[in-house]
Amino acid sequence: MKYVLAPLADYTDAPFRLMCFEGGADMAYTEMVSAAALAHAHGPSERLLVMMPGEGPVGCQIFGSSESDVAAAARKVSGRGFSELNLNAGCPMKTVTRSGAGAKLLDDPAKIGRLLKAMKENTDLPVTLKTRLGPHPARTTVYDILGEAERAGASGISIHARYASQLHGGEVHLDELARVVETARIPVTGNGSVRTPREASGMSATGVSAIMIGRGALADPSIFRRLREGGDVAAPDGPSLCAKHLGYILKFREMLAARHPGERIPSPDAFASVKMHRHLFRYFGGLPGAAAMRARLNSVRTVAEIYDIITSYANGRHTQA
Repeated sequence: MKYVLAPLADYTDAPFRLMCFEGGADMAYTEMVSAAALAHAHGPSERLLVMMPGEGPVGCQIFGSSESDVAAAARKVSGRGFSELNLNAGCPMKTVTRSGAGAKLLDDPAKIGRLLKAMKENTDLPVTLKTRLGPHPARTTVYDILGEAERAGASGISIHARYASQLHGGEVHLDELARVVETARIPVTGNGSVRTPREASGMSATGVSAIMIGRGALADPSIFRRLREGGDVAAPDGPSLCAKHLGYILKFREMLAARHPGERIPSPDAFASVKMHRHLFRYFGGLPGAAAMRARLNSVRTVAEIYDIITSYANGRHTQA
């Protein structure tokens, strides 16, 4: 089974993707990138397209509701080394849906088809779709969406087997996912709260060609290897993962500064502290002294402080052992 890192806003940047590739991911996606922002050459959005050496294959995911915007974004993304261009038609967050994008598109399968067609006409990359079963359980639109995607020439479809109304919780409808797979003429990737070998086995039984992992990878980028090998891989060492991730973040910041000399890239301290506040807590979660660790992490402002926390915790744990 192929295991893929899902696109997660604010999380699946280049350093984290690299951690996941080292943890066994077969493929990864960028964070969601605004098609409108790319169309208007928005600097921070352009930086979301930067990859690090050692990554790949990486698909670029965009969101948008305008055919002209997604067409322009497709042209911008082409030639940057991505393996595919993916349209998000499932994110339920208001920051995305208020512009008519993401899960808002679930009500209009024909529009999804037009957006995919506009993308396909403006890139040589394979064009794919990420979506959900429908807006809510009383309205399942995924079959109409699938038909539109196939007619538009999409090369594959990823389906979060929940409805938009469920956000990221509640039942994962594997029975419905299996029916979609049976209906589809293009490869289907399954998504939805897979964290254990048993859950992976259940999703695999639907007939999907790949399994997409999102939140389960945030504290454990080696989850891909553990799922593939049935959980026999040893649990990751939080402090070691944290130190490695921090090193990748600093390298990535150097890359951005070199590639965008005219832009204001935050200092190493500012860049690392913002990035690591999203991940530090997770690497130490559930370990002895995690509560005290969180209190320290809340005040982290420099790279030196982050390394000091990692080192002191590792030494303390070694002493306790």
